[in-house]
Amino acid sequence: MKKKKTIIKPQKTFSFDDIREIWAYKDLLYYFTWRDIKVRYKQTAIGVLWALIQPVSTMIIFSVVFGNFAKIPSDGIPYPIFVYTGLLLWQFFSSSLGAVTSCLVGNQSIITKVYFPRLIIPLSATLTNLVDFAIASVILIIMMFYYGYVPNLLGILILPLLVLISFLAAFGIGLFFASLNVRYRDVRYALPFVMRIMMYVTPVIYPASMVGKYSKILAINPMTGVIKAARAALLGNAPINWLLLIISTAACMILVFFGLIYFKKTERIFADIV
Repeated sequence: MKKKKTIIKPQKTFSFDDIREIWAYKDLLYYFTWRDIKVRYKQTAIGVLWALIQPVSTMIIFSVVFGNFAKIPSDGIPYPIFVYTGLLLWQFFSSSLGAVTSCLVGNQSIITKVYFPRLIIPLSATLTNLVDFAIASVILIIMMFYYGYVPNLLGILILPLLVLISFLAAFGIGLFFASLNVRYRDVRYALPFVMRIMMYVTPVIYPASMVGKYSKILAINPMTGVIKAARAALLGNAPINWLLLIISTAACMILVFFGLIYFKKTERIFADIV
């Protein structure tokens, strides 16, 4: 009696079946995430302190150069905590985007041998950076106590939403770049350059109010509304600009939509050319 062959083909479009499949493989998602966390800090002398060194050192440099020398305004907020609030979310976004972009090429040995939902790999790459974000957030809490900022209830409740938007923005853009990176390895060289440009069109080192009427154009960048809302909610320098946040959220959802479409469209060739 002949054995039946089972041929597994990825769907060309994203559907609820993909969500159910990811849930069915949730243990694998946990394994990939935990593996990446362990690999990141394996054989390091100071371990998780690396999650603090980058944002804190960047904050110090920016405070000296842009806060003291360039005298960039900070909406009445001490510049160190002003820039650190922006850096915290921006570095979570940029680190996640970089990790998602390289995740398929970095896991080529697994992709070419075993079937599993490919979306698990970029998801785990993004989840891994949540650990660094949580560790670096401790410094922000300390700075808030030092400068005398106490967030209200709304500020505490909206923070998970802002982290989720940052998460989805990095995931959506990363899906597109990860799929592109499988075909063209130039992407890994171009991405750091693109990210440096994006940081300067995002209100990380300057307030969104500095660009005046053009702030709504900048809101197309999803991190603009996120960072501005985070400062308003946590530091209370201004009311939350809900319109700006809605624009950024809408831009984020569009990026996720197109990222998923392109990822699913190219998924069937990953194992052949990765």
